[in-house]
Amino acid sequence: MSNLAKKTRATIIPCLCYRDASAAIEWLCENFGFEKKLVVPNDDGTIAHAQLSFGNGMIMLRSVLEVENEFGKLMKQPDEIGGAETQSAYVVVSDADAVFKRAKNAGAEIVINIQDEDYGGRGFSCRDLEGHLWNFGTYDPW
Repeated sequence: MSNLAKKTRATIIPCLCYRDASAAIEWLCENFGFEKKLVVPNDDGTIAHAQLSFGNGMIMLRSVLEVENEFGKLMKQPDEIGGAETQSAYVVVSDADAVFKRAKNAGAEIVINIQDEDYGGRGFSCRDLEGHLWNFGTYDPW
């Protein structure tokens, strides 16, 4: 372990951008079980910053801006690159079948059906309302 890692209490938090971040926040909370911790709106109704928790984990998200800042210019939405993602989040859950049913009923596009994994656990992969890729499973590497 590097000296930096030894001196730093770090939590890795995925950061996402959504065209309609307000709708995404509601959808992620209602259908994936996230909880709102902080939502900071801009004057125009877009979201400057939001923090959603899930158990002891968290994601941060914001709206895609009409005129992007330095960070935003580095990102692309899935529909801008043929539905592809360059990264995705894995969420450890206690009951993957229950989350699968909830996601499917919410209209999430199931891209890998629920299954038992060779490395242990049970999980599935799906896309949310704007095409971001999510993975849910019972495998807990900790």
